[in-house]
Amino acid sequence: MDGELISVGHGLPRLYAPDDATKNRVIEFFVANIRNPNTRRAYARTSAEFAQWCDGQSIRSLREVRPLHVATYIEQLNLSAPSVKQRLAALRVLFDRLVAGHAMDINPAASVRGPKHSVKKGKTPVLTADEARALLNVIDTRTIVGLRDRALISLMIFTFARVGAAIQMRIEDVYMQGRRTWVRLHEKGGKQHEMPCHHILDEYLHVYMEETQSTEGKQFLFRTAIGRTNQLSERPMLQADVYRMIGRRAITASIETKIGCHSFRAVGITEYLRNGGKLEIAQQMANHESARTTGLYDRRNDQINLGEVERIVI
Repeated sequence: MDGELISVGHGLPRLYAPDDATKNRVIEFFVANIRNPNTRRAYARTSAEFAQWCDGQSIRSLREVRPLHVATYIEQLNLSAPSVKQRLAALRVLFDRLVAGHAMDINPAASVRGPKHSVKKGKTPVLTADEARALLNVIDTRTIVGLRDRALISLMIFTFARVGAAIQMRIEDVYMQGRRTWVRLHEKGGKQHEMPCHHILDEYLHVYMEETQSTEGKQFLFRTAIGRTNQLSERPMLQADVYRMIGRRAITASIETKIGCHSFRAVGITEYLRNGGKLEIAQQMANHESARTTGLYDRRNDQINLGEVERIVI
């Protein structure tokens, strides 16, 4: 049961299609209520797997599903705690919708507790400030592609931007306000987030934009290269394009850490906090709902721990 099947109303497991009203309610939930395609796919996969499990337990109706069934299903998942909690959340949200539509009497997932999972530090690989600077300096800026890559990496560092927000930017999203360059980021959920530019980012963006001679405001800011030429297409870079670019640049800079698109967000947040920035301001800059989420990107203690380890003299 993937997004395409749901969108046309076919392929629903029989658990979710006992009648047209329930079937339509399920389709509406996935198509109209979940706007993020990645979330939609993940929730659809979980819903399909649970329906298959119910079929194996001879549970034929949604009204037969009880908390015990959901708990048993969750217990048998051979997955990490975060993955289990995600699947439980998917079932809770779906069943909430079905209860509201009178397809179920109660939400059987509401009272089921997931595994305990506490994270104080994120797993995103992060560079030191020196490594980030070395990576930027090694980029050959005699080419338009080099200028593009330097501007894009700098944007993710100095605005804490998610790669998804960065590659959606258009020329008009770089603008002047109060004698300063600002950028407009299009975040998840259709939210817009505006940030003033650090002086380094200001320089890199304007050099790149002047070289491209782009004047059409609706044109994408970070575009793919045309083959092996030093020209850019009209198509925006995809997240996979950015990931491959970062890998190539890291090799050139002799950086062995397996960094990715999110690494620069962590670099920016860590260095901001290391230099006296406040966590609540970093939260606003990163456009996080919770300061706890921002704290996961704070790697200041990494170097402290390394220093303590080096005290062990043999």
